[in-house]
Amino acid sequence: MLEMLGAIIAPINSWLYYPILIILLLGIGIYFTVRSGFLQVRLLGEAFRVTGEKPMKEGDVSSFQTLMVTTASRVGTGNIVGVASAICLGGYGAVFWMWIVAIIGGSSAFIESTLAQIYKRKDENGGCYGGPAYYIETALKSRAIGIIFAISLILTYAIGFNMLAAFNLQTSFTVYSFYNPKVTPWIIGATLAVMTGYCLLGGGKRILKVTSILVPIMGAIYVAVSLVMVFMHISAMPAIFSRIFSDAFDFKAIFGGVAGSCMMYGIKRGLYSNEAGIGSAPNAAATALVSHPVKQGLVQMLSVFLDTLIICSATAFMCFSAGIEPSESLSGAPYVQAALSTLMGPLGNHFITFSLILFAFTTLLGNLYYVDDNLAYIYGKVPSKTFMLIYRLVASLIVFFGAAQKQALAWDIGDLLMGIMALINLPAIFLLGRTALNALKDYEKQRKAGKEPVFHAADIGMTEKLDFWQ
Repeated sequence: MLEMLGAIIAPINSWLYYPILIILLLGIGIYFTVRSGFLQVRLLGEAFRVTGEKPMKEGDVSSFQTLMVTTASRVGTGNIVGVASAICLGGYGAVFWMWIVAIIGGSSAFIESTLAQIYKRKDENGGCYGGPAYYIETALKSRAIGIIFAISLILTYAIGFNMLAAFNLQTSFTVYSFYNPKVTPWIIGATLAVMTGYCLLGGGKRILKVTSILVPIMGAIYVAVSLVMVFMHISAMPAIFSRIFSDAFDFKAIFGGVAGSCMMYGIKRGLYSNEAGIGSAPNAAATALVSHPVKQGLVQMLSVFLDTLIICSATAFMCFSAGIEPSESLSGAPYVQAALSTLMGPLGNHFITFSLILFAFTTLLGNLYYVDDNLAYIYGKVPSKTFMLIYRLVASLIVFFGAAQKQALAWDIGDLLMGIMALINLPAIFLLGRTALNALKDYEKQRKAGKEPVFHAADIGMTEKLDFWQ
């Protein structure tokens, strides 16, 4: 049954990503990059400034808080296992295409999060919420498409990405002598499912508090360790960069087998890691109370860069510095563990396993936060307690089964569902992009005048009835 499912999904993914999503991702990203005047470079300093702003009033969700939420969701098992898989299956050049997805995708992330801010809704306590489903319904006047997007997000995050997070975590245990491929994945899946269910059902507040503190610390330590690896092998860097670029532009090899090329693996894993343009981060971006929507657009652009250009690159260079040739047999966590073991010995295996435990757990809960928001959109309110109880139990079971899936199937399901999300959101932001670009012009005009930008919808010619910005 599972083999048949894999045989069906794999060719669909090949067609979905090439040529459809390659054209949409790169085409729309380049379009917004040019139309915005290369804001990824031009306004990078402004993005850091905005991130450090205090909330408008005490108790409001700040830009920094939304940066942490979206970065915590983005920074997960994909930054370690996804990068290693891309390198082992696609070669050194996959890293270059991951960079391209992040740099170009930064403009798409800016547009989608700015739109989420403009079209956000007001809750009964004066706070706000929103996301692609809301700007699709309000601006494109199609609740049906909004519901389709919400369903695709729920399937992607509750099933695809959570199965992948559980699977990626358990691969880090394959290096240990006690690992039994028929038993260990189920034990790890059961443990992770119980912890996830416990937290979802209202318990585990102490666990959540500890992990929310440990994850950014662990991320910083992870980058620091990679830098140590790089500096210890600094003389090898020119050859490493040379190989990255030569592989990335080996078009004969790329077009000789597109589905398994470095370009395709780089694009898929880059998109899985930073989520730019697929419509997830706008759900968190809409919750910030800021004086101008562009501020959240800049913050989410910065989040993409932190995820891919910093943390994914840390994984790549850690592996390259060790001098271990990537291979399909090492694909995933074992490749990173083998690389780090050259520096830390057996502790390298434990370090990666512990990092993945933290990243996987917070990713699971962050993913289901997005799911909750979109369930509420479909129902028009928060679903009943009975429904939410059943959904959370099912979500925990999916984590359990995800840990024991085969590698190809786990990635194929995640890629398919993520691709469907992107297929809906990217055309939507293309159609609505002018509104976000006009907001950007308004923001920059006020900044040049020495003002702290404040947004009024009428200033950019908007006539729609909005909950905010009137």
